Amino acid sequence: MIIEKFTDHLFGENTYLIADKNTREGAVIDPGGEIDDLMRFIKDNFIDVKYIILTHGHGDHIGCVPKLKETTNACIIADSEEKELLLDKKKNLSYRMHCGATEFDADKYVNEGDSIKLGELKLKFIHTPGHTKGCMCIKVGNHMFTGDTLFAGSMGRTDLYSGDDNQMKKSLNRLKKYEDDIIVYPGHGPNTTMGIEKATNPYLV
Repeated sequence: MIIEKFTDHLFGENTYLIADKNTREGAVIDPGGEIDDLMRFIKDNFIDVKYIILTHGHGDHIGCVPKLKETTNACIIADSEEKELLLDKKKNLSYRMHCGATEFDADKYVNEGDSIKLGELKLKFIHTPGHTKGCMCIKVGNHMFTGDTLFAGSMGRTDLYSGDDNQMKKSLNRLKKYEDDIIVYPGHGPNTTMGIEKATNPYLV
């Protein structure tokens, strides 16, 4: 499996590309405010982007979705609870960001436990409300993309529109049940593992 990280230098938001090494079918997770390096990588490595997957609908994670959609015609996937944010530039905060006001509808909305195939890879969606009501994580083998739910040593804020502290606690408790060797790819900051977070993250201990 190919996994590449691209970080927006203004908001520190992580965009991820995952792809099947053999089929070259790929998915982009959270294309935020900068995608030039991502687009070069896609072209240079002959990646066929099938999906644009959103962990949630905040502007720093969706700012380049329209551009990427226009270029790749990939299927946009989001959690079924996130439609309201995607369609409202004020609620998703994109109207205040350098990427510009962004409003669009997903092509496909998913629920807890749904999955898709990407070549020989299976991507499973985990509903983790708290940062927003439609936050989700994506699990691929022992890799998990946690968006703004779980960070290395911290968690996402819950004081923005549709955020909920109690839901966040429940979501983090769910994530604690996963194996220690799960590699965590957050929406901001460095990668970590579930084992490290269980041992050191004050919101998981």
